[in-house]
Amino acid sequence: MQQIKAYLEQIASISQEDWDFFTSKLQPRVIKKKTVFLKLNEIENHISFIESGVVRLYIPKENPEKEITFGFSFKDQFISAYDSFLTRKPSAYELQALTDTTILSISYTDLQEIYRTTQIGNLIGRLTAERLFLIKSSREQNLLNLTAEERYLKLFKERPELLKAIPLKYISSYIGVTAQALSRIRKRI
Repeated sequence: MQQIKAYLEQIASISQEDWDFFTSKLQPRVIKKKTVFLKLNEIENHISFIESGVVRLYIPKENPEKEITFGFSFKDQFISAYDSFLTRKPSAYELQALTDTTILSISYTDLQEIYRTTQIGNLIGRLTAERLFLIKSSREQNLLNLTAEERYLKLFKERPELLKAIPLKYISSYIGVTAQALSRIRKRI
């Protein structure tokens, strides 16, 4: 619980009363490595804070080699199929734990109650949504403006631990190249 408190206090000061109410709504969950914990066409009912582990966001395909990985979330970050969470419509992608992962989850209903009853709820919700948007925007700009090699180097520079925890086939999909193209990039570097 201290990790999420430290993260949220970077955004704003939280009263003890609001903190106690917020934490009473958090559900600790442990997800085993390789477990898909939100499946395609399910409605996302939680937004979660990662205490430890790595989560992959991906679009499944009949042929697993054709899956499209479009995001990763790590320790001290929020994870959700956020569009499904907000719209209450089925998710177009899946969430998978790539390592044993520990998260703190809050349900959609409980989060709405926090928004209504605490002083800090709306601010935390807005700022968290803004951070998720900035991550998405940065990824889109990288795909449009950087070469595959530049995307790989940037990813390696920003998240060196990623390369130890994530199979290269997911990294290649994430930067938008085939596994063979990523292999050639790695040989050139």
